[in-house]
Amino acid sequence: MLESLFSFLGRTAALSLLLLSPALAQHAAGSSPNHAEGAAKFVDITAQSGVHFMGRASHTSKKYLPETMGSGVALFDYDNDGHLDIFLTNGAPLSDPTPVGTIPQKTGPEYWDRLYHQKPDGTFEDVTEKAGLKGTGYDFGMAVGDYDNDGYEDLYVTGYGGNHLYHNNGNGTFTDVTKESGTAGSGWSTSAAWVDLDNDGRLDLVVLRYMKWDFNDIWCGEHKPGYRAYCHPDLFQAETPLVYHNDGNGHFTEEAAKIGLDKPGKGLGIAIADYDHDGHIDVFVANDSMTEFLYHNKGDGTFEEEGLLSQVAVDGDGRTYAGMGVAFQDYDGDGWPDLLVTDLANQKYALYKNNGDESFTYASYISGVAGATLLHSGWGTGFLDYDNSGRKGIIIAQGHDIDNIQLSYPQLHYKEPMLLLRNVGGGKFVDVSAESGAVFHERWAGRGLAIGDLDNDGREDVVVSTNDGPAYVVRNETPTKNHWISLDLVGHTSNRDAVGAVIKLTTSKGPQWWTVSTTGSYLAANDKRAHFGLGADTEAKSIEITWPSGIHQVLKDVKGDRVVKVDEPPPSTATATKPK
Repeated sequence: MLESLFSFLGRTAALSLLLLSPALAQHAAGSSPNHAEGAAKFVDITAQSGVHFMGRASHTSKKYLPETMGSGVALFDYDNDGHLDIFLTNGAPLSDPTPVGTIPQKTGPEYWDRLYHQKPDGTFEDVTEKAGLKGTGYDFGMAVGDYDNDGYEDLYVTGYGGNHLYHNNGNGTFTDVTKESGTAGSGWSTSAAWVDLDNDGRLDLVVLRYMKWDFNDIWCGEHKPGYRAYCHPDLFQAETPLVYHNDGNGHFTEEAAKIGLDKPGKGLGIAIADYDHDGHIDVFVANDSMTEFLYHNKGDGTFEEEGLLSQVAVDGDGRTYAGMGVAFQDYDGDGWPDLLVTDLANQKYALYKNNGDESFTYASYISGVAGATLLHSGWGTGFLDYDNSGRKGIIIAQGHDIDNIQLSYPQLHYKEPMLLLRNVGGGKFVDVSAESGAVFHERWAGRGLAIGDLDNDGREDVVVSTNDGPAYVVRNETPTKNHWISLDLVGHTSNRDAVGAVIKLTTSKGPQWWTVSTTGSYLAANDKRAHFGLGADTEAKSIEITWPSGIHQVLKDVKGDRVVKVDEPPPSTATATKPK
């Protein structure tokens, strides 16, 4: 997360640009011969949405690291009314100085986590108190999933000093079941993921921890007024993740060491996919300023970390970077899930193309991603087909973590606009941010970003959280005649959310692939529905679903421009031909 200032002494942005090809340098400068082509239209509707959230980082003169992290955001339909709701985490007050060993606690409504229910008119109402989701501590991320398969999405919230599991009661309220479930954890937790690691039909929980850290008064940066900086992660020890196996009775057993998911890291982002097509879900961890981790599922209940072997541990120059947000989906339509990892300015966001042979190629340079991101710092991110063309672009929340970064690096900025990259095919991306709406000119200290179709109009929207600032509701109003389809999968033999299911959708232009998941991005949870752009086609020629249970289902000639609910068929049933 934190840039090593001394690592870049004497290295300027101008010099870095000279090392790029002319085309990439042009992208980095914010222009391209065809940058206006395929532009989107996103609109900031926060003011009229009813979402009036203010994250509280509680900045101090001591520059404690939790102050830099920001709030997390989730999009999920907690009451099953067919409309996405918004959940945001918040901080807690810090004294200046804060004593070592302190576990910060919320002291009033200004520090509450917030749940916003979407009303029939598309605006949101604050239902935090009624739902029982105010929170108690300094919170960061969350994971959304139906861990007891009762048809209602449950919520896990991470924080500093302890986490909370909230069971959805199905009546608009949640119950804190942390103690009886055994999922409180310890230390400093960040992103988390619900995923069925052993294919027993129940969602397990993987929780990242950032580092071994406490409120010690350590001075970092220059010793002159205004130049004190947040300390680099290298000063602190790595920490192991937590893995909670779902025992099926409301209780979980921590088993990270037992299954091999316990390598010490500095985890900030997590995402899942079956990267080698062996039928078992794998886990990627974005680590800060050390090697990235790719945990391969061996299929026997254990995992092996293979980041270096698969060539996703470092960048194309063999260097580590500040891994923060992550997306793990197939962007080029070859059926193999690829990886995007965001990081800090001067490092370039890392795009890894899956080679289909258990290895990846660092594709940031050839794709145009490096040139478009060299001077930016990225956090929450995701692949999305914003114009329903059938190609997945990239959207990223941006902003540096060091609030006074411009004192040392005038070309860098603490607050930055979001970034939108258009997928132009052939493995290439083009920056279309400047032409895609005024919201891409608003400068935020962006952190979390969640993707979902808020108004069910077939265009994916985003909600962005910021550090010590508001949350923003950003509606996709891109003019397009293209068609779409959204799939809401319901597992029966598999976990009810169908997390880990792999969907292959085919149109006249070829196949698209998607792994069902709510996790990814940074401190965020996305809409669990799988969204596909159909281009000019009005229906999908075929939809093939490989459920986590191994059941293979095929749907033919499925009409588009709607949300389609698909139930997992019984194991003994013949392949389905029509959705319900």
